[in-house]
Amino acid sequence: MRSLIAATALTAAAIAAPSAAQAQSAHAGHHAMLEGAMLTITAEGEIEAAPDMAMINLGVTTEGESAQAALSANAQRMTALSQSLRRAGIAERDIQTSNVSVNPQYVYQEGQAPRISGYQAQNMVAVKVRNLDNLGRVIDASVAAGGTNVNGVSFGLEEPEPRLDEARREAMSRARARADLYAQAAGMQVHRIIAITEGYAQTPPIPMPMMARMESMDAQANTPISPGEIRTAATVTVVFELR
Repeated sequence: MRSLIAATALTAAAIAAPSAAQAQSAHAGHHAMLEGAMLTITAEGEIEAAPDMAMINLGVTTEGESAQAALSANAQRMTALSQSLRRAGIAERDIQTSNVSVNPQYVYQEGQAPRISGYQAQNMVAVKVRNLDNLGRVIDASVAAGGTNVNGVSFGLEEPEPRLDEARREAMSRARARADLYAQAAGMQVHRIIAITEGYAQTPPIPMPMMARMESMDAQANTPISPGEIRTAATVTVVFELR
């Protein structure tokens, strides 16, 4: 029995020895990572490009003596608006209802309880316009068909990822250039990169406030649209080791 216990103890010692050596090696490696000076740089890259799509909110607001009357009138005009969008080249998949509402309208008089004077119905759709040359025509067609609401337009990119990748490369390039500058100023050199963390990458839409044109429109001229350029940005934080 004593021989068995002794053998077991020797085996345990033999197993523990490599573990201790590994721990010492890992500890030494940890210190090796901390040699030199650590420099943390956060840099942003940005790319500007022309947008290739737009989102616009269009709709109809109607009133009636009853909720049913207001909603019925709204449905007729909204059907005409939707048909005009399709004639203007907007596909069914690019038209999405964003709001439908029916609300009472009140009259307020001093000394009297509010009374309902009628009802207001509203139906709004979010429309994606993939051909920006067609945007002015889409707006004019919707108003001509009975649309009363044009809440605004925002420009964007159909596929933003390639532009984001360009911004990421620019951010990384700026981080490395800044690290080289600090290293040179300190009489050192960039030895290696310890860590890279990506910050928030974005392609924000460009909002453009607009109002529905209720007056008669010249059929030869569409509402002028200026898409401009859209900014795509990415941020990166890089930890460098300087020696």
